[in-house]
Amino acid sequence: MTVDLTTFAGIQRPIYILEETRLRRNLELIKHVAETADVEIILAFKAFALWKTFPIFREYIGATTASSLNEAKLALCEFGSKAHTFSPAYTDYEIDEIARCSSHLTFNSLSQYTRFSQRVKANDAHLSIGLRVNPEYSEVGTDLYNPCAPGMRFGVTADKLPATLPADIEGFHCHCHCESGADVFQRTLRHIEEKFSPWFSQLKWINFGGGHLMTRADYDVELLISLLRDFHERYPHLHVILEPGSAFAWQTGPLVSQVVDIVEDHGIQTAVLNVSFTCHMPDCLEMPYQPTVRNAKTLPLEAANDVNKEVYIYRLGGNSCLSGDFMGSWQFDHPLQIGENIIFEDMIHYTTVKTNTFNGISHPALGMADAHGNLTILREYDYEDYKSRMD
Repeated sequence: MTVDLTTFAGIQRPIYILEETRLRRNLELIKHVAETADVEIILAFKAFALWKTFPIFREYIGATTASSLNEAKLALCEFGSKAHTFSPAYTDYEIDEIARCSSHLTFNSLSQYTRFSQRVKANDAHLSIGLRVNPEYSEVGTDLYNPCAPGMRFGVTADKLPATLPADIEGFHCHCHCESGADVFQRTLRHIEEKFSPWFSQLKWINFGGGHLMTRADYDVELLISLLRDFHERYPHLHVILEPGSAFAWQTGPLVSQVVDIVEDHGIQTAVLNVSFTCHMPDCLEMPYQPTVRNAKTLPLEAANDVNKEVYIYRLGGNSCLSGDFMGSWQFDHPLQIGENIIFEDMIHYTTVKTNTFNGISHPALGMADAHGNLTILREYDYEDYKSRMD
C-alpha cells in the first residue's frame, strides 16, 4: 500500500506509522556522536521496542538496554546481543534468566548487590556488574519523570558508598535526565564528578543513562561531543555509555486517527476519535502535555469555550469511558467531518510501548513507511490480543 505521508489519505483505521527516512536520520546522528566522542550509545527499550525494525538499528548500534526480564530476552533473542540491564529490584525467580540475557547488570542498591552478585557471576563469570548511583541533582521539572527527586527510590547516594568498592563492581550507572539538552548534561556532569569521582579509579565504565535528546532540532550536539571528549581526557580508562530512548525515535512518525463523531455541550465542541489518550497516548495525561496535531493550531484549554463556530475550535476526545479522556483545544481551518484523519505528530517513542487495552479498546496498528510512502503493516491487533491479556 502506498500512502501520502502528508495527509495519509486512504488510511481509515488508527495506526502508528514509523517513517524509515526519519528513523535513519536519527540513527545517523547518534552514530556520528558515538564515533566522534568515542562513546557507546545504546537503545533503551523503555521508549522504543518495535523489534521488527531491529535490523535497521543493527546497521548503526550494537547493543540495547533493558529494565526487565522480557526486555532482556528481547535484546538477546531479537536484537541479537545481550542487554545492559538495570532494574529497581530484581526478583529471586527472575534474576538467573536476566543474568543469562545480560552483558552488563546494574544493581539499584547495595542490598540487592549483596543478595545477588555472587549468584549472577556464577551464571556468567564475564558478566559486568554495575551499581546505580544518585547525584541528588536533576533539572527535570516534572516529578513523575524526575529520577533524582528527594526520596526517590533510584540509586545509592555518595554518603552510603564504602571508600573501597567490592572488587566485582565495574561500573556506575547514573540517570538524571528526561528529554534534556546538552547544557543540562553539562551542569549535571559537574555534580556527578563532584559526588562520585573519588571512586572512578576503581571502575571500568560509567553509564550516563538516558534523556539525552540529541536528535531534537535545537540540541547542541557539538557541546555534547565536547563534554564527552573532555570527560575522556580526565578519565581515559572509563568506557562511557549513553542509553537514550526518545532520541532514537524522536519525530519519526505520527499516530493517524479518524473523527467518529462531533458532540457539543455548554458551547464546547468535541471531536470524538477512534483512539484514546489514556490508552494510546498516556504521557499526554500523565506529564501532561498537549500534542501537536497536523494542520491545526494548538490553543489554551479555555479556548474550547469560544462558541464562535466560524473559528472551528475543537476539543479532541478519546473513545474510552474515562471521563478525562480528552484534551483541548485545537483550531482547524475548516469544520471537521466524520471520517476525517486527525494526525498526532511524534507519537512513536513511549506511546508504542505504553499502550493498554482499557475498555477492550484495540491497539492501533503498527506500520512503517519508506521514503516513497510504501507502507508495510508490522502488526494489527484483534480480539484475540485483548483476550490473551486476560488469560
